[in-house]
Amino acid sequence: MGFLLPSFKDIIDIILIAFVIYQAMLIIRKSGGYQVLYGLIVLVVLYFLSTVFKLRMSSFLLSAFRNYWILAIVILFQPEIRAMLAQLNISSELSVAFRRKEKTAFYGALIDSISSMSFSKTGALIVIENKRKLSEYIQAGEPLDSLITLRLILTIFNTRSILHDGAIIIREDRIKAAKVVLPLSKKSEFVHIYGTRHLAGIGITEVSDAVAIIVSEQTGKISVASGGTIQSNVAFEELMQIITDATK
Repeated sequence: MGFLLPSFKDIIDIILIAFVIYQAMLIIRKSGGYQVLYGLIVLVVLYFLSTVFKLRMSSFLLSAFRNYWILAIVILFQPEIRAMLAQLNISSELSVAFRRKEKTAFYGALIDSISSMSFSKTGALIVIENKRKLSEYIQAGEPLDSLITLRLILTIFNTRSILHDGAIIIREDRIKAAKVVLPLSKKSEFVHIYGTRHLAGIGITEVSDAVAIIVSEQTGKISVASGGTIQSNVAFEELMQIITDATK
């Protein structure tokens, strides 16, 4: 019984497959973005060579990765791509997608923190800046300039924290300051009903287009102030829409 001897092309094909597997193992061990880019470049070159020389096994294997090369590059170098888009001031679908992803995380952390404080009846005052900048109030408070996270907001409004008195001000997707003192509303229709935290929330919306979210430490109920008025006992579904509208 005879054996089929591999041709020269088959030998080259096998060597290329072994090389690809070896490089993949090295890349996984190093686990760095630029190492992965190097690996992708190697795959592209090998795919081109296998196509030119009609190496069927290599072509079949490498073609399976062909549709994912661009996606892999975008994921690996997301920060660099975003920086380039910002520098060139390009408004593209890609930059919009990145921004949408950031806003989704921002909404989630904010809603989760408000929900948690409402459940535990932790008093809180959160001001979302709009077109009218609140720089004078930010400068008078404790500057933070931090990303919005559940843990950070809960820490700020913890009664043991030195920052829990006053408000936090959010600009875009960052907490710019904490322990901010806000002007109190002096309208008689509110003064006889609400305490200092709610009056401060209403007061800042009387002098700006900001939106203030207040969590009552007595009842845990959520109120939203805007345009010098206040809406009490706001449901979470309404709150999500209010925050979305305030951060457009």
